[in-house]
Amino acid sequence: MTASAPYTCGVDIGSTWTKVVLLDRAGEVVARALARTAMSFEQAAAAALDRALAEAGAAPQQVAATVATGYGRRNAPFADRHRTEIACHARGAFHHHPHACHVVDIGGQDNKIIHLLEDGSVEHFLMNRKCAAGTGAFVEEIARRLDLDLADLEHLAEGADRDITLSSFCTVFSATEVIKLIREGERPENICKGIFNAVVARVAEMGPLGDNIVLTGGVAAAFPVVATILAARTGAEVFVPPYAQFTGALGAALEARHPAAV
Repeated sequence: MTASAPYTCGVDIGSTWTKVVLLDRAGEVVARALARTAMSFEQAAAAALDRALAEAGAAPQQVAATVATGYGRRNAPFADRHRTEIACHARGAFHHHPHACHVVDIGGQDNKIIHLLEDGSVEHFLMNRKCAAGTGAFVEEIARRLDLDLADLEHLAEGADRDITLSSFCTVFSATEVIKLIREGERPENICKGIFNAVVARVAEMGPLGDNIVLTGGVAAAFPVVATILAARTGAEVFVPPYAQFTGALGAALEARHPAAV
């Protein structure tokens, strides 16, 4: 890799999905790619990078620098540097929404709340790592219990005629609740809405969110209803950046382009 190469790369190796973003010299996104993390962080990172390079019509030697972030950031063999999820999600979110805000990232197996100041610096953050309740894994597990495709959940939730909330503290307990609700004849639409109510409840229980929220992560990207429910519950303005699932990878690519002072 050489400084004269035209691209910088960010790779976000999450517990469920690995994301790659490529930027050109002007800082514009030229490619995004996803790969299932599955059994090997290294293979997922390599696969996502290959897909991004193919989309950009670029070769590996044209990448000047790569920053890795996420749960498996130490497992990206082609990375030049590593940065925390907090730093990269903050930078990616602030790139799209340059204001003081609370970044809420709903990931595959954890949730993050990051409070950004007016200059984009991180004042403090909170993470939920003790249970996958309210995360992408939670949504997938409940969908499996209902024998529904993930793509069907949002459409069904839109047809709900009453609000219910599944347990936001434990995925196992929530699954038990679903079985009980099915036995009692609850409408699938209401149960699906209950899934998203539970996701938002878990986030709200983590700590204060302020009146300006940036919602990121795969759940936000796949299910816009989560932003609607979060706004209704908090009374806040909720902004979902473009390609919300790639926010951390974007932040990593921006860090590769211009490293932060700290």
